[in-house]
Amino acid sequence: MVGRPEAEARFPWLRAVDWPSVAARFPVRLLRDFLGDAASPRDPRVLTALPSSDELRDDPGDVPDPVGEQARSPLPWVVRKHDDRVLLLLTKRCHLYCRYCFRRDHVPGQGEDPTVAEWSAMLQYAKHSGARELILSGGDPLAVTDARLFSVIDAVRPEVPVIRVHTRAPITYPQRVTAALVDGLRARAPVWVLVHANHPVELTSPVRDALARLVDAGLPVLNQAVLLRGVNDSASTLAELCEALVELRVFPYYLHHPDAAPGNAAFRIPLADGWGIYQELRGKLSGIALPQYVIDPPDGSGKRPVSDML
Repeated sequence: MVGRPEAEARFPWLRAVDWPSVAARFPVRLLRDFLGDAASPRDPRVLTALPSSDELRDDPGDVPDPVGEQARSPLPWVVRKHDDRVLLLLTKRCHLYCRYCFRRDHVPGQGEDPTVAEWSAMLQYAKHSGARELILSGGDPLAVTDARLFSVIDAVRPEVPVIRVHTRAPITYPQRVTAALVDGLRARAPVWVLVHANHPVELTSPVRDALARLVDAGLPVLNQAVLLRGVNDSASTLAELCEALVELRVFPYYLHHPDAAPGNAAFRIPLADGWGIYQELRGKLSGIALPQYVIDPPDGSGKRPVSDML
């Protein structure tokens, strides 16, 4: 884990950041390997993983519940936006707290995981929901143990046939993709794994190996990226990412317009600008490499194509 002294020694410009105030709003946490050989303050890994004083600035576009989950939460740790899908938040913990994240209500040591009663209630809700798909999210669902993860899948079967594991761990902590994890997920098919890479620089050799382990086991793997100002807001960068993913047999599923969470304004771009980038991207990629450009509006209605919002 990277601590503040180590981060400031390696990246001296961080000494000007009011780290305690930023961390009080949203914790700073990442594993050392994620930064790799990053040296520049503009490196995508630095921008998305290390704190910035920009996070302390209020913005007129801030939305406290940017994707409308609160009104769609029938129980703690449960989100229900669609009749055929249920989302469970298995934990608030992640291996890396991305600075653009829309779920920024995490306070270490305070309700990081469901209580025993909450855990039982959310599993019972999912099992009897009538949904066809169960989405395991967080935090990061791979921040819990294999046994806990598998127990969720086993608890809702056969009533809920399809499981989706939405995780950034194969990108931020590829060592988490162990043989035991892969074998357990494969034994519980159909399980779909949705990962989250934003920039080609994140696709290191260990990450590629982790993705290969999942795909080689017959687990469908899709990617969801977020369009982030200063990180990947160019058609050429996105094309390089999508083409690399296809080579890795990972389908570039979604390109998300950034959610307007308080603290992440520095990453947002206007919708029209994003649409322009996407139109350019369409001219560069084949159908199997082109993600859908979507937005998750604060009314809680669920993801929509950006083209419907223009």
